[in-house]
Amino acid sequence: MVSHHSEEDAGLSALRRGRQLEVMTLGWNVVGVFILAFAAVAARSVALAGFGLDSVIEIGASTVVLWELADVARTRQRRAMRIIGSAFVALAIYLGTQSTIVLVVGFRPHHSPIGIAWTALTAVAMFALASGKARVGAILNNPVLVAEGRVTMIDGILATAVLAGLVLNTFVGWWWADPVTGYVILYYALREARASLTH
Repeated sequence: MVSHHSEEDAGLSALRRGRQLEVMTLGWNVVGVFILAFAAVAARSVALAGFGLDSVIEIGASTVVLWELADVARTRQRRAMRIIGSAFVALAIYLGTQSTIVLVVGFRPHHSPIGIAWTALTAVAMFALASGKARVGAILNNPVLVAEGRVTMIDGILATAVLAGLVLNTFVGWWWADPVTGYVILYYALREARASLTH
C-alpha cells in the first residue's frame, strides 16, 4: 500500500513538474516573440524573423501540451501532434520562400546586438528546459511531452544557429549567413513536421 501511494505521489510530482516546465517555456517565448519581432524588423533579418515564428510555434506547442496534460486521451495526443506538425510545415514554407528571395536579391541585413544577446540567452534556457522535459516525459511515459521536449531542444539548436549567423554577419561581414540560417531552421522544421504528423 505504501509503495502504491509512493508511485502515485511520484507520478503527480512529475506531472506538476511537466506543467511547470511548459509554463516556463511558454513565458519565455511570449517575451521572446516581442523581442525577436523588434530585432527582426530593425535588422531586416530573415533568420530572426524565422526564429520569432519558431517561438510562436513553441508557444502553441506548450499550450497544446498543457491542454493535453489535463487529459491524456489518445485522441487528444494525436490531435496535438497534428497541430504541432502543421505549424512546422507553415514555418518551412515561409523560410524557404524568404531565404531564397534574400539570397537571389542579395539583400544585406543590418547588425543586431539585441538579437545576438537574446538568441544566446535563449539557447541556454531552451537546452535546460528540453533536458527537463525529456526526463519528465520519460517518467510519465507521455509521447506528447517527449515530442515537445524535442521541439524545445530544436529551439535551442536554432537559437545557436541564428546566433552564429548574426555573429558572422556582424563581425565578419558574411551577410549571406543570415538567409542560410533560415535554411537551417527550414530543415529542422520539416524534420519535426514529419515526426509530428506521422506520430
